[in-house]
Amino acid sequence: MTALARTPSGSDSTQGLSSGSTISRVFEHRLMAYRRTFRSSLFTSFITPTLFLAAMGLGLGSYVDSGDSATLGGISYLAFLAPGLLAASAMNSSAFEATFPVMRGLLWSRTFHAMYATPISARDITLGNLAFMTARLTLIATAFTVVIVLFGAATSPLIVLAVPAAVLTGMAFAAPITAFSATQKTPEKFNALFRFVITPLFLFSGTFFPVSSLPPVLQSVAWFTPLYHGVSLTRGLSLGTISQDPLAAVVDVLFLSAFVIVGTSFAIRTIGARLVRG
Repeated sequence: MTALARTPSGSDSTQGLSSGSTISRVFEHRLMAYRRTFRSSLFTSFITPTLFLAAMGLGLGSYVDSGDSATLGGISYLAFLAPGLLAASAMNSSAFEATFPVMRGLLWSRTFHAMYATPISARDITLGNLAFMTARLTLIATAFTVVIVLFGAATSPLIVLAVPAAVLTGMAFAAPITAFSATQKTPEKFNALFRFVITPLFLFSGTFFPVSSLPPVLQSVAWFTPLYHGVSLTRGLSLGTISQDPLAAVVDVLFLSAFVIVGTSFAIRTIGARLVRG
């Protein structure tokens, strides 16, 4: 029989099941649930960004391209916009996955508590959920990258590497937001999160126009946001300009990775504390 020991502080140890096995069971649960609801998520996670790309890249882009092309470095607005939307759509999708589904598992359906009553630890519950978010972001980013290629917005074969770059960007939001969601008892603060964090980042982190056009103070603020680095990375890969400043690309990757690592650490702690409290 599998034994489970939990310390008074809420940490736990499992015997009989490997951590990889228990993480995969949490992942499988999320995947089975997603199979029943994926159709309803297609619009927000895939169709909406595609419509943005078509309307703004082709519609508004025709007016932008008729002006001074030097502002965008001589590239079309569609080619400029597409990788930015790729990173931004990863942020939007991950923010949703890390809020309401996490609260559902901890509060509404208490699925995570049911898992915690088995040899599945709080760490495995957290990592299993983050693994599912990674898989879903990979699916979204891959599909959207195919659309970018079909639109003729990619100018470099390095666009294929924009998929993992977009996934890394999304997880830089998913991990810390998961940690935040685990501390909430109601979804009221999620509205503030989307209104005052996600939406401003979507608009002012370089997705629609160069950050260099912002006032110097706002440029400094933008630099410290994950989406700025995600847009910079995906755009450099899509346009093939990443080789012009490889150090900047390394900084982008390290910055985003730091958010993932620190956010995951906090998510494990906050979910564990929430499960212990019951």
